[in-house]
Amino acid sequence: MMTTELTQLRNQIDEINLEILKLLNKRAEVVQEIGKQKEKQGVNRFDPVRERESLEAILKHHNGPFEAATIQHIFKEIFKASLELQEDDHRKTLLVSRKAKPENTIVNINGEAIGDGEQRFIMGPCAVESYEQVKEVALAMKQQGLTMMRGGAFKPRTSPYDFQGLGVEGLRILRRVANETGMSIISEIVTPEDVETALDYVDVIQVGARNMQNFELLKTVGRTNKPVLLKRGIAATIEEFINAAEYILAQGNGQIILCERGIRTYERATRNTLDISAVPILKKETHLPVVVDVTHSTGRRDLLLPTAKAAMAIGADAVMAEVHPDPAVALSDSAQQMNIPQFHEFMDELKTLKERLSKTLV
Repeated sequence: MMTTELTQLRNQIDEINLEILKLLNKRAEVVQEIGKQKEKQGVNRFDPVRERESLEAILKHHNGPFEAATIQHIFKEIFKASLELQEDDHRKTLLVSRKAKPENTIVNINGEAIGDGEQRFIMGPCAVESYEQVKEVALAMKQQGLTMMRGGAFKPRTSPYDFQGLGVEGLRILRRVANETGMSIISEIVTPEDVETALDYVDVIQVGARNMQNFELLKTVGRTNKPVLLKRGIAATIEEFINAAEYILAQGNGQIILCERGIRTYERATRNTLDISAVPILKKETHLPVVVDVTHSTGRRDLLLPTAKAAMAIGADAVMAEVHPDPAVALSDSAQQMNIPQFHEFMDELKTLKERLSKTLV
C-alpha cells in the first residue's frame, strides 16, 4: 500500500508532466511561426549554427541532476521534432495521396474498370509487327474473355540498332484489330509531339519506364482526357514514382494507373527485380490503382506465372504480361513472351487463383 508521501510525489510528477506538455505545445506554436517567417524570407529551415548556440545556452544553465549528455539528447530530439513540424506545415499535400483523396480511384476503360476491387488482366504483344500477329493474339485474348490489350507501336530500345517499332502504322494496326475484336488498346507514346496523334488510336496512353521522368510528356498526357498507365522507372524510388504521377494529376487528368515493372538492382538472374512490396505501399500511400507487369520485371517466360500469382495475392489491381504467336521470331524480347498455348495455360491458372482468392476474402 502506497504511503501518503509517495502519492503526493507522484501527483506532483503528473502536474509537472502536464506543465511540460503545455510548454512543448507553446514552443511548437512559436516554431510554426518561425517557419512561416523563414519561408517568406526564403531562408533554409535547418540552421545548424542556431541549433548549436541554443544547446550551448541550455547546457550553460544546466546544474543537474541529469547528465549534460542526457539533456543534450533530450533537446536534440525536441529540435528534430520541431524541424519536422515546420516541414509538415509547408509540404504540399500531393493530389495522388490518400490524404487528399481517401477513397480509391477507379479508372474506366470502355466499361472495364481498374481499381474497383476486381482483379483484371492486360495482355498483348511486346511490339506490333503485323496485322496478322496482333489479330491472332487478340482472338486468343477474346477466347479468355479479356478486353484490355497492350502493344508497342513506339519501342524505345537500349540499342539504336534494335527494332524501334512501326510508329503510327503500328497504332493503326492496333486500332483496326481493336475495332474488329472489341479490345481496348494500351500503347506507349514516347514524345509529347506524338500524344495528339495517338489520341485517335489508343484508349490508354502508356508512359514507359524510360520516360517516367520525362516531365514534358507527363504534363502533356496530364492535359488529355485519356487514362494513363504510368510505369515505374528502372531506378526510381517509390517517392519519385509517386511524384511522376503527381505531374499528370496536377494538369487535371486523374485517370492514372500505376505500374510496377521491376527495378534495376545488382541481381542478374532476372531482367529486373520485381519490387512486389511496392504494390501495398503504393495502394496505401496513393488512391491510384496498381498494375504489375510480370514480363518486364522478370524477362523470363518461366517466371511469369509465379510472379503473377504473387502480384494477385498481394493485391494488385491487374496483371500485365506479353503474348506472341511465335516468340522465337519476335522482333523484340523473344525470351519473355508466351506463345498462345502457354497464354491459355497461364490464364487458366490465374483464373483459378482469382476464384480462390475471392472466396478467401469473402
